[in-house]
Amino acid sequence: MDRVSNEGRHISQQQMFSASPRVHFALPSEKLRPFVTTLYLCEYNPADPAAWIEDYFHPEWANLRIVRQASWIAPAGAKELQPSKDFAVSGPTMRASRFRMGRGSTWGIGLMPLGWAKFIDASAEEFANRFVDGLSEPAFAAFAPLAERLLAEEGDFASGLALIEEHLLGLLDRPLEHERAILAVNAALVDPGIDTVSQLAEAAGMGVRTLERMSHRAFGFSPKLLLRRQRFLRSLAQYMLDPSLKWLGAIDSHFHDQAHFTREFRFFMGMTPSAYAKLDHPLLGAAARARAEIAGEAMQVLHEPKATR
Repeated sequence: MDRVSNEGRHISQQQMFSASPRVHFALPSEKLRPFVTTLYLCEYNPADPAAWIEDYFHPEWANLRIVRQASWIAPAGAKELQPSKDFAVSGPTMRASRFRMGRGSTWGIGLMPLGWAKFIDASAEEFANRFVDGLSEPAFAAFAPLAERLLAEEGDFASGLALIEEHLLGLLDRPLEHERAILAVNAALVDPGIDTVSQLAEAAGMGVRTLERMSHRAFGFSPKLLLRRQRFLRSLAQYMLDPSLKWLGAIDSHFHDQAHFTREFRFFMGMTPSAYAKLDHPLLGAAARARAEIAGEAMQVLHEPKATR
């Protein structure tokens, strides 16, 4: 694994072997960290131009992906693969999404819930568990010029990163409502000691009904479902970073037993833990390790929120 520095920000690159995708991650600049988890570039350049890899996106917060390759995706919970759009936007998801990636590259911007509220002109619930064409959806119009520019230019990671940063910084004057409430809920969600809706509401300093409304609008799902996802992904993250743990060593303490964990695994991933363990994870395995190195967390939904200054 290589680590380099770009304008004071750590950048991580991971390549498992020559036929695997190359994954680059970078933390955004300080002003953008309340809104963006990471910026990333995935490159796949096999010797055979017709080759492809297959993997699964885990349940996650929203992502904006600019796709410069042949790529197919089965939206959250679906079985059939569909051609990916050039500017593919995924809202927050609760189910794994299978995808295939052909030769080429994909830029990505991971949004925190506060980033969705800041940059996207729609409720998160409207796009929950959906993959849409960002160039045709008015909610993502602020990012269309960036997507078109990245699709047209053949720059390297540093130059593309600079374009994304410049564009995002130019959007920071957009109005933002309910910042404190969104941050409070997000902070409570990543606290592993919180496992019930009443605990979440108390930690966020709001009533349960207010929490319900906030959760759907800014996070895409009900508080109960969000807590279930956090608990599950804490376990999956442990396994992705160290498969030698086996599932028993990775299971979060809030699961009643292994049967409980298996039921939740089926719900979120659409398969059993043993079936998932048998699969190759050419992209998400490398991404989990690179993200953990650069950001301290293996998965996007585990990032701790940061307040604006």
